[in-house]
Amino acid sequence: MQISTTARHCELTPEVRAMAQERLERCTRFAPDIHEARLIVTAEKFRHTAEVTLRLNHHELVSRDESPEVRQAIDRAIDGLEEQLRRFKERRLERRREAPDRGAPASEADEESIED
Repeated sequence: MQISTTARHCELTPEVRAMAQERLERCTRFAPDIHEARLIVTAEKFRHTAEVTLRLNHHELVSRDESPEVRQAIDRAIDGLEEQLRRFKERRLERRREAPDRGAPASEADEESIED
């Protein structure tokens, strides 16, 4: 996974960048097909806005959050993204569970008609 960080109108310390990269790398446990992660931090007067975008196979997930503290904005944005990933993973698993088994009959009535 390729991670890019951008800071607009502010500077990100190496500790904040490392923390953000570590949190984003942990997102692969929900979806191993993440290709790219982008973090954009913007400062406007007293507030910092963090926007995180993940690109997966055929999907793109985005989360934004604002806070007076840079770390808090990044944490909350990544928390929101992890929640989206959890729901996305659950939908994928549900779809896989609901897929009909093509080799087996659909019900017991079908089995009886096949045997006759």
